[in-house]
Amino acid sequence: MKIVDLYRSRVTRRLIARVLLIFVVVMIEPAVAAPEDEVRTTFDRFVAAQNAHDVKAVESLLLASPDFLWITRGTPVWGADAALKRFTALYEGTWKLEPDVANLKVIMTGDSVAQIYVPIIFTIGATGQSPQQTRFLMNQLLVKTPSGWKVSSILPIPAPAQ
Repeated sequence: MKIVDLYRSRVTRRLIARVLLIFVVVMIEPAVAAPEDEVRTTFDRFVAAQNAHDVKAVESLLLASPDFLWITRGTPVWGADAALKRFTALYEGTWKLEPDVANLKVIMTGDSVAQIYVPIIFTIGATGQSPQQTRFLMNQLLVKTPSGWKVSSILPIPAPAQ
């Protein structure tokens, strides 16, 4: 093997290694989700769990704390356990959420705190009663925990129908 061939083979190997390194860096960057995307995904999972009446899935998305707050019909429900009991009772009837995702906003208030705002239609009805649709301006506060984003408050504000 000539010296020129040896040099070319080293240069070629280094070039290939650099190209592969650049490729890996370029592929990894988009794979890391922005916090806003993680929060949106958590909200999507929350809506899906609510609409499936899946108490266990909802439980996995709520902050397991007595400081969890849900305002419902003007009444505060404190603590994830109390909220889950209330959800379980509501799931016996009609309970469906239809967020206007085109108008969903995620506001990062810190590295580990986010607020969600989204207009939403609730279809609600007790067992044996006709369900009613009500429009709300949904506000949620989410916090990042070691196990992911968790809903720490649910604050729906009644809004006029459009």
